[in-house]
Amino acid sequence: MLTPLLLIPLIGAIAIGFWPGLTGKQARTGALVVSALPLLWTIGLFTQFDLSFGGFQFHEFLPWLPALGLNYELSLDGLSLLMVALNSLITWIAIWSSAPDIERPRLFYSLLLLVSAGVAGAFVAQNLMLFFLLYEIELVPLYLLIAIWGGEKKAYSATKFLLYTALSGALMLAGFLGTVWLTGAKDFTYYSVMGHELPMVWQVVLLGLLLVAFGIKIPLVPFHTWLPDTYVSASTPVAMMLGGVLAKLGTYGLFRFGLGLFPDAWAELSPYLAVWAAISVLYGAITAIAQKDIKRMVAYSSIGHMGYVLLGGAAMTDLALTGAVSQMVSHGIILAILFHLVGVIESKVGTRELDVLNGLMNPVRGLPMVSALLVLGGMASAGIPGLVGFVTEFLVFQGSYATYPVQTLLGVIGTGLTAVYFVILLNRTCFGKLDNAIAYFPKVTFSEKLPAYVLAGLILFLGIQPNWLVKWGEPTASGMLAAIPIVSDEVVADEVIEALPVDVMPDEVISLPIATLPTRP
Repeated sequence: MLTPLLLIPLIGAIAIGFWPGLTGKQARTGALVVSALPLLWTIGLFTQFDLSFGGFQFHEFLPWLPALGLNYELSLDGLSLLMVALNSLITWIAIWSSAPDIERPRLFYSLLLLVSAGVAGAFVAQNLMLFFLLYEIELVPLYLLIAIWGGEKKAYSATKFLLYTALSGALMLAGFLGTVWLTGAKDFTYYSVMGHELPMVWQVVLLGLLLVAFGIKIPLVPFHTWLPDTYVSASTPVAMMLGGVLAKLGTYGLFRFGLGLFPDAWAELSPYLAVWAAISVLYGAITAIAQKDIKRMVAYSSIGHMGYVLLGGAAMTDLALTGAVSQMVSHGIILAILFHLVGVIESKVGTRELDVLNGLMNPVRGLPMVSALLVLGGMASAGIPGLVGFVTEFLVFQGSYATYPVQTLLGVIGTGLTAVYFVILLNRTCFGKLDNAIAYFPKVTFSEKLPAYVLAGLILFLGIQPNWLVKWGEPTASGMLAAIPIVSDEVVADEVIEALPVDVMPDEVISLPIATLPTRP
């Protein structure tokens, strides 16, 4: 059931890349057909997925290199299912958004499909080394996609992306190898490693390696410096893949391997993770306000919104973690529509500078429908009620406030700042008087607007019917949090009684309100 998610785009990439005499139009059509098949397959997985069971489903196992503890083992839960669906959707949207006359189309579409295959495999891999291999497979194709089809400073941005991502992979590999070695697990299977306990000091060290590794991939402050250059230099389809899908490998890794393998250490470090999340939210929002390039502004906004995901995980409540999982999907959809619309504006107007753009809402000479969709995307990113961005952020804030009220309030402030920079963007870009010296802009075809229509429909539908998104990740969130040790009220009461002087009657203590007894959050 899961192997086709990897195999279809892989075979498609090979066929498109090596089929003799294939034209650019034929390569694009073939890539669209190939990318649509995993999307349809994922819809089938939704229909077969059992929501009453919170564990992994559709298990596949094939011995590969058992002497090294490396086996081909796949399965998925609600978190994996949502990420696979997001990857399939954004891949199809990215291919559709590519320019029909793109240079070296066969290589371009083959590389995009290779990236999609690697990402899909990583989301369903149940062997730590298999996850690492698939995590790294997308590195070279993305480097080539940025270096060949990128814009200004593409060589510099591609190299910077390569170095940062390679460091992320090295730290993750060290964490995985250390985990297996210290636990004495017989192989790299996820459940095999999960079944062993480690001293707290080693848990903190190993979790620290994974936090930095996946913090680079997301990215979070201060490991974010590769993001603005890479996102801005990348072409529109590649930027959509980077922000909409690749960043989710980082948050997925944090929850699956950080929280999943080291719940004790995660609980101990959660106050620091909440502070880290608040810093990332505020930094991303404040920095976005200062940008003059609308694509760079959208890129910096991604840092802040991924901070909400970390905040939800740090809070360690069902509601907050469910919101964090849903926020991963919401962010991917919103970022994809924003990057697509920015790409359309740049292709029609010839610039992304806020100081130059003005009056695009003009119904005669401007880009009225693109502007309207941009307003919708900005409102969704700012968390306006009725749109999917509001639902996911509200779940995170509602679930995290009781545990970390200060950090949650800072996150709410970050939402307000998000509204500020999107108001700046929309006010300068869409509204105002169009300069009479500027000629009529080329019309935007239906084909160019179709990806935005699809994504806008999802933003509206999931905002009105959020349960269609939330219900898939809720069982997984509950299962992850069940592994975190929580001291019960009865245990705390017993410990208090044992510590009392002998002349104090236990009945006097037990009669105290339970709220007066110390408990862990």
